[in-house]
Amino acid sequence: MPKMKKQFNRMKQLANQTVGRQVATHCVIERRMELVRVVSHNTHKRMVPCLQGHIGADAEKRHKKLPLTSLSQAMVEGGNQLGEESLIGKMMEVCGEAENRLASELMQHELQIEKDVLDPLSQLAEVDIPNILKQRKQLAKLVLDYDSARARSATKSIISGTNTQALTAKADLLKEEMDEAMNKVELCKDQLAADMYSFFSKEGDYARYFVTLLEAQADYHRKSLTLLESVLPTIQAQQDSWTEKPAFGTGLDEHLKRSGREIALPLEACVMMLLETGMKEEGLFRIAAGASKLKKLKAALDCSTSQLEEFYSDPHAVAGALKSYLRELPEPLMTHQLYDEWNQASSVSDPDKRLQALWVVCDKLPKNNKSNLRYLVKFLAKLALDSEVNKMNPSNIAIVLGPNLLWAKTEGSLAEMAAATSVHVVAIIEPIIQHADWFFPEDVDFNVSGMFAMPVPASNHNNHLDYDCGTIERKRPGSMMGPENDATRKDKKQHTSPAFQPPLPPVEAPGPGHGAGQLPQPPTEPQPQPQAPPPGGSGPDAGQHSLAQGLAALAAAQQLLAQHTEELR
Repeated sequence: MPKMKKQFNRMKQLANQTVGRQVATHCVIERRMELVRVVSHNTHKRMVPCLQGHIGADAEKRHKKLPLTSLSQAMVEGGNQLGEESLIGKMMEVCGEAENRLASELMQHELQIEKDVLDPLSQLAEVDIPNILKQRKQLAKLVLDYDSARARSATKSIISGTNTQALTAKADLLKEEMDEAMNKVELCKDQLAADMYSFFSKEGDYARYFVTLLEAQADYHRKSLTLLESVLPTIQAQQDSWTEKPAFGTGLDEHLKRSGREIALPLEACVMMLLETGMKEEGLFRIAAGASKLKKLKAALDCSTSQLEEFYSDPHAVAGALKSYLRELPEPLMTHQLYDEWNQASSVSDPDKRLQALWVVCDKLPKNNKSNLRYLVKFLAKLALDSEVNKMNPSNIAIVLGPNLLWAKTEGSLAEMAAATSVHVVAIIEPIIQHADWFFPEDVDFNVSGMFAMPVPASNHNNHLDYDCGTIERKRPGSMMGPENDATRKDKKQHTSPAFQPPLPPVEAPGPGHGAGQLPQPPTEPQPQPQAPPPGGSGPDAGQHSLAQGLAALAAAQQLLAQHTEELR
């Protein structure tokens, strides 16, 4: 008997330890579940504001309420108001349609996020885990009921010593009640354990919600990027096809391609205005213009307006705009690539070979650069013909315009670059202007685009031009030159000098004033007759006299150079 009692106590002890371990395990699981519930709830709470649509609304209503949809509608309406003739209007309409497509993608993305992430997180945090925790509280209540029934049964067993029949029946009833409570506890405990184990067996599924979130975002951004990449080329093509873009600061090739022109608009417009009112203006290109007038003219040329009549009366503003256009080109008209070759050609000591070297470099210019340089040089040569009045001979023109035609590709301010390259540039530009018809034998129609024209003079007294810009018919500027000038211009086409042909290799047949095998001299028609050389009119003495003349001219131009450099600063 004592041995059986000892075994019974041992079994009771083991049972209590098992129950204790189960209780401890359940406590750990409960704490983890509660923590999962809290973080899931917080994540859901923070995720909801990230969605721009209304949670729970249908697709159509959600799409209408998106901010992107409102933006799209505003852009399309604005584009319609501005019309097709406005680039802003066209861009707003096209971009508004793209924004509407992006809104559709966003709406589909948010519907997916709501279905695959938000709803499951809400179910987990607000339903599944709370139900399991409620079951744990129910188990605790059933355990209390069982303990109460067991206590009552033990009390009745002590009293049952009287061995009465009524008390025995009462004890049986209490025992049945205790057994029923015990069964309820076991059932609830088993159900709770099953739910807890099921919860943690699905932890991988719950963690998948967050991976789904990132995958959905990646898919949405991929689709949005694909949409934008399909739309952007069309938008960019429309943007590039728009011809009304600023000319100042834009590369020459880009401007000519976009506008479909042969000669840059600012260059032709300024030349045409100067041909009308600026050829006799003293100090043209040297005297600075008013800043406000210059700014207004540049803005007018940038927007390609033809309303330029008000600027005809201010040739210095027109000349300043021309200089600004040349100066603001990303690359000089005579190119960075040929900068060293220009300098090398201007450093050749022999005058004939120097001109030949300059011709060779000039012939290497890109097509657009060469045609625009030819146009400008022909105009400058025409301007220099009136140098007795306007005081702008080829040397002075080269001093004030040269730094805007060619500069080194180095860092520094414009004034510093001008000071560093002005001497070399003058030696390059001056002979090109002096011998413009030799470098560029073909005639130039200054009204090359047909957009500009000169007015027919109402009277021709003393060669003054009296006209009304708004009423008098306009003709091309060549018609104003008169019969004598027209004849002179035709005569200039009849050049017979072999120098008009590519000068290398040297011409074998001797020309006037040349020995066999010598390079041809440039024609002398565009320039005044030089003074007679000192005794011994040829050979080294003539070269020294020519050098002395050049040094004197350079010294005379120093004041102009200093003044121009100060203007640039």
